[in-house]
Amino acid sequence: MYAAGCMLYWAEGGKQRNSLKITNADPEVLVFFAGFLRTHFEVPNEKMRVYCNLFADHVDRQHEIEDYWLARLGLDRSSLRKSIVNVYSRYSQRKRLNRLPFGTTALVVHSTRIVQTIYGSIQEYGGFERPEWLD
Repeated sequence: MYAAGCMLYWAEGGKQRNSLKITNADPEVLVFFAGFLRTHFEVPNEKMRVYCNLFADHVDRQHEIEDYWLARLGLDRSSLRKSIVNVYSRYSQRKRLNRLPFGTTALVVHSTRIVQTIYGSIQEYGGFERPEWLD
């Protein structure tokens, strides 16, 4: 699980120095990553933040969608931050309706120690050095 969590972060995670951020439309990706953080870094639920990115056709279901993500991640509403709703441009022709029924969601944890540990592990697994990742 540890190696899989690191590789998932390498592929899908943001590359900030002081916080972990992974964004996806697949709830299983975020559920796995939250479990990885809980298991290997003892991250409590209170330290996890959730940001939903919704589309215009989600507006009527915003609360339901936010609750869906929170339930899947085992978090309460105190972890939820303000959702972003993307409006359609006048050129879009609304072709994206229902393509992502729950939008995308970002799971964020602010911890320099965890980020640096994961970056170090990725470099060990990958057999390379990336000094800009480390302090």
